[in-house]
Amino acid sequence: MMTHKWRPLGVLTLTLAATLALRGQAAAPANDTNAQTPSAQSVPDAEKPVRHITPAQAKELFASVDTILRFASDDSKLPVKSKVKRRLTTRNDVEKYLVEKMKDDKDAKRMERSEIVLKKFGLLDQSFHLEPFLVSLLKEQIAGYYDSKTKTVNLLDWIDPESQKPVLAHELTHALQDQRMNLEKWEDSDNDNLATNVAEDNHHISIDEQDTAREAVLEGQAMAVLVDYSLKPMGQSILTNPAVVKQKADEQGEDSDSPVLSRAPLLLQESLLFPYKEGLKFEVDLLADKGAEGAFAGVLDRPPASSYEIMNPHAYERKVKAPVLTMPDVHSLLDADYAPYDVGVMGQIDVRILSELFGGPQAAAALTPAWNGGIYYAVQKKDAPDKNSTASVGLLYLSQWKSPEAAAAFAKMYGDELDKQYDHVSRDTQNESDESEHIYKTSEGPMLLSTSGNSVFISESFDLTLARKLEFLMLGAQQSSTEGQSVAWSAVPRTGEGKSGMPSLTGPMMNFFAGCGVMRAALPAARF
Repeated sequence: MMTHKWRPLGVLTLTLAATLALRGQAAAPANDTNAQTPSAQSVPDAEKPVRHITPAQAKELFASVDTILRFASDDSKLPVKSKVKRRLTTRNDVEKYLVEKMKDDKDAKRMERSEIVLKKFGLLDQSFHLEPFLVSLLKEQIAGYYDSKTKTVNLLDWIDPESQKPVLAHELTHALQDQRMNLEKWEDSDNDNLATNVAEDNHHISIDEQDTAREAVLEGQAMAVLVDYSLKPMGQSILTNPAVVKQKADEQGEDSDSPVLSRAPLLLQESLLFPYKEGLKFEVDLLADKGAEGAFAGVLDRPPASSYEIMNPHAYERKVKAPVLTMPDVHSLLDADYAPYDVGVMGQIDVRILSELFGGPQAAAALTPAWNGGIYYAVQKKDAPDKNSTASVGLLYLSQWKSPEAAAAFAKMYGDELDKQYDHVSRDTQNESDESEHIYKTSEGPMLLSTSGNSVFISESFDLTLARKLEFLMLGAQQSSTEGQSVAWSAVPRTGEGKSGMPSLTGPMMNFFAGCGVMRAALPAARF
């Protein structure tokens, strides 16, 4: 059954990716012209009392929707095709809805499944519990949302109208996007099946980051309108000083009044912010090069399909093909003892997050532009006693780099951080066949890390004989692929048809966050 994007607005921006994507049945909208007085029985926030807006303020807020919608249309050149419904909702209703959706939401389930792989990579601590933390984070950040199923913008009864109006500029841009593209179809991924053969593996890989890139487009465009709305009283816009807007975009997340976000793992912080931060910078460049029609309607008609294109807007403009590696047929070696668990792209944004976590900002700054493609493949032992443990999962990761030096730097960084992923890590030099191999003993079995020219191959929790066979297959698949045979993101179908439900490594988290709307961390980009 088709579900729908729930786009909350808040005092924060990113997806953890691209907008926390909550899908489900929303409450029926209130009458457009009769704003309902907030209930006195609303449950107060756990830390501070809720102050509801007055009926007069609610009426003012409702009336502002049409004015702000016209601004968003003029700014984006996306036409208003129909009236946008609006309703007033309470914090208690939003929190109840959030908890219910966390239990049965399709994107939430994808993210829950990916949690074990993220922990295997070391991107989340083994002891971290994702779901309860996300509930706390969303409760802190939510400030409104647009529901693309009911075509309704939801206004919050505990935020004063003046504070909500800039957020309305953001959310009403989603309404205009919806009226042009039908976001229910544009973003929908109906195929949630696991890949079970090599053809399906490579199909998933070929379109793996499409949802993440589209979320960044939606949030970046909405942020651009929000920024222009904030700059208009000063007689300015993004195009009057694009460099300053990019600088402000990089300040997103620097909100001292977000205690839950401030203690979130780096993965969550970056996943939350990617669609807003990088999406806005993408839009700034497109606005400067293509104007409003090209930056809005033009991008919606030909959306980017990878984090690489979002992070390199001029490459997107030139239709530069992003590198996609080929997955060989490993099923004959693995399927007897393992069940397929996950396959996907380790994209440029994933590498940036991992490099910053493992090596710090300088390592991330050096390695991110040197990335030249990456794929991962995870399987689960059929006889594993605990299917929720990372010990039940075997992981393969192949990355390519623009130089042997970059490959060697990444391999060293990854190896140096193994003691943060596993207990009882020790080097096993006796089993290393040559200087290209680094082998480690860990609490979850052998770990093989090898470099070959511009490539780095990593095998975790497979015995060494099997790991070397898998390495031979994965490296050989890249060497045997001709340029004409290899798949590039820019050649991927740009419609909703044929989309995969298996997002990239951090994709489930980014897509989940992005669907919730603008949040507190996004707002520094609009403060001038």
